[in-house]
Amino acid sequence: EMEHENYTVVTEFVLLGLSQNHDVQMILFFFFLLFYIIILPGNILIILTIRGDSQLGSPMYFFLANLAFLDICYSSVTPPKMLADFFSHQKIISYSACMAQLFFLHFLGAAEAFMLMVMAYDRYVAICKPLHYTRLVKRGVCCVLVGATWAGGFIHGIILFALSIHLPLCGPNILDNFFCDVHQLVKLACANTYIVELLMFLNNGVVIIMCFTLLLISYIVLLLKLRTQSFKAKNKVASTCVSHMIVVFAMCGPAMYIYGLPFQAVPMEKVVAVFHTVIFPLTNPMIYTLRNKVIKGSMWKLVSKYILWCGK
Repeated sequence: EMEHENYTVVTEFVLLGLSQNHDVQMILFFFFLLFYIIILPGNILIILTIRGDSQLGSPMYFFLANLAFLDICYSSVTPPKMLADFFSHQKIISYSACMAQLFFLHFLGAAEAFMLMVMAYDRYVAICKPLHYTRLVKRGVCCVLVGATWAGGFIHGIILFALSIHLPLCGPNILDNFFCDVHQLVKLACANTYIVELLMFLNNGVVIIMCFTLLLISYIVLLLKLRTQSFKAKNKVASTCVSHMIVVFAMCGPAMYIYGLPFQAVPMEKVVAVFHTVIFPLTNPMIYTLRNKVIKGSMWKLVSKYILWCGK
């Protein structure tokens, strides 16, 4: 830290992490490492399977591959630092690294929320307007929608980043978590930050609540539409909608819990943050694929081909 005028300027932060107990830290390290070793290659396999199988050329699988890529990127923002810190006596992160972590966390998190909305739109058109599906969700439109999710996420992230770097931080430079986030930095501010907190809430809490509400309404409409479908179509559509809704609740639930209440401390924030930033992002694409026989069959073919190639 260094003195600047009448207050202290924070140049680095001390992260308290998930636990101060060494044995607990080692258990958590091996648990998260094992989780990454199993799930991360699974997401990469989903992308390779979709790209390599011509049967999986529909927009739904194109969006799923992009969701898997987003989840891999999102899960690379905070966990690597968390895993390294399990072996550090004092967990230090510089101010610039903290701001970068904050930006990419919200950039990729918002892009993922918008991607779920795009996937909901795809399912809505497929079920409610099947005759117009090829026109409304053609390849060019899909690329534009995916580009829009990345652009929307970037705008969301850059706004929060701009608000955060202008916070007058003066310590103590201790963050009671395993990563940097906006509401933790607000606690270190020297001056009254109600206006900044309100802007952060409008850009963060309101966005995630709005996304969740729109997604929930869209899937409720789709499930109601099933009453007019045949039994076979009902099973197929219901399976897809249930998978999507599980992911929506898994992603939006913790986010709304953390960011939906401005100016208030959040109980069990660390536990919820672990699920929000580590567990659910990597499992989201897996939830889709476990309920999809076509992609499971294609994945097994790819794995079998690779095993045969290694055997030769």
